[in-house]
Amino acid sequence: MRRVLFESFALTKERNPGLTKGAQDVYTSTMGAEALERQPATALFDLPCACQNLRRVTRVVTRIYDQELKKAGLEITQFGLLTALAATEEANQKRLSAGFAMDSTTLTRTLGLLRRQGWIRVRRGKDRRERLFRLTQAGKRQMAEAQPYWERAERRLRRELGDAGWKSMKQTVSRMTEAAMAA
Repeated sequence: MRRVLFESFALTKERNPGLTKGAQDVYTSTMGAEALERQPATALFDLPCACQNLRRVTRVVTRIYDQELKKAGLEITQFGLLTALAATEEANQKRLSAGFAMDSTTLTRTLGLLRRQGWIRVRRGKDRRERLFRLTQAGKRQMAEAQPYWERAERRLRRELGDAGWKSMKQTVSRMTEAAMAA
C-alpha cells in the first residue's frame, strides 16, 4: 500500500534559491508489508461477499509465502509450478492451468519466466500445438533451495491456526473451490 502526499508550493527564488518559481515538491511514503502485518484484525472491513473475503485472505497469505520465498529468489506462484512439475514429471499447459484453476495467460507469463531462468524446459507433444513442460536439474536445485523457506511460511500459518484450524482451513478451502467450480 502506498500513501502519496503531493504538496505544491509557489516557490520563489527567495524561499529556496535552488528551485524555480512554480516547482512542485513530491513526498512519497511507502508502507511496507511489515507495517501491514502489525495492523490489528479490527482494522479489517467487514466485507459482504465470499469473493472479497477470499481475495483479501489470499493477498495476506501470499505475502507471507513471498516474504519467505524471496530469500531463494522465488515467488509462491513460481514455487507452486515447480512443485507441480516435480509431482507430475511432465505436464502440458492445459493440465497445469486446470490443476491450478489458473488463467492460461497468467500461466504463460510464469512459465516463460521459469523457462528463462533455466528451471524448466519445454518440448513439443504429439500434437504440434501441444507443449510439455518439465523441471530441469537447475529447477530441482532451485526447488530444494526454496523448500526450507516454504516450510517456514507453512509453520508461521500453522502456529497461528493450530492443528484443528489448519485441518479445517484445508477442508473449507477445498469445499469452496469445488463449489465455486460447480457454480
